[in-house]
Amino acid sequence: MDAIDLVLNRQSCNQLGAPAPSGAILENILQAGLRVPDHGALTPWRFIISEGESLTKLGRYFESAAFNLGKSEKDLEKAAKAPLRAPMVITVVAQISTHANVPEIEQFMSAGCVVMAMQMAAQAQGFNGIWRTGWFAYDCSIKDKLGLLDNEHVVGYLYL
Repeated sequence: MDAIDLVLNRQSCNQLGAPAPSGAILENILQAGLRVPDHGALTPWRFIISEGESLTKLGRYFESAAFNLGKSEKDLEKAAKAPLRAPMVITVVAQISTHANVPEIEQFMSAGCVVMAMQMAAQAQGFNGIWRTGWFAYDCSIKDKLGLLDNEHVVGYLYL
């Protein structure tokens, strides 16, 4: 697939099955994320890769947060199963720092570009994906369970 076809025809896909990307393909996906615009070369992001039991653990985090928010039984079940919709979920975390020349918004936008670049790299190599956020991305209890610091924020979950 050439680059213009990829850009013009890219679509998110929420029906994702095994296998997850691995080896050189996964490395290409991660490297694509590292090539996005990055004013000041701050690299204001990091990745948490979940597969196998880590997906179940992430689902427990989602379920616990849903319970704490008083969501319905149906929503609790849905939250627990959410990460299991794909064999891999890459949580992209923005690491925002105070910088004289690089405003916080630029750091967030750079981290957002990471998700898109990684999704495009996956698709270019024959893997589908979807970038998800929703309340899971903004919940403080999930942030705590993921071990994020005060200056870190989930930009999105890239399901592959």
